[in-house]
Amino acid sequence: MAMGFARVGSTDWVRFSYIGSKQNHRDTLRSLGLKRMHDVVVKEDRPEIRGMAQTVRHLVTVEEVD
Repeated sequence: MAMGFARVGSTDWVRFSYIGSKQNHRDTLRSLGLKRMHDVVVKEDRPEIRGMAQTVRHLVTVEEVD
């Protein structure tokens, strides 16, 4: 997971369907702003965002953005 801020952020995107996943994982995806498969969001580098991405690491991909 590589993230940063000052015009550098992280791109999170859903790579797998979350149908049948735990409710807290679905809630975490919604909190990140990811609503459906292949949604992409850019978030700043904060411990809360890193923790949420870590929680659903099996469902999302996190990349560094310049």
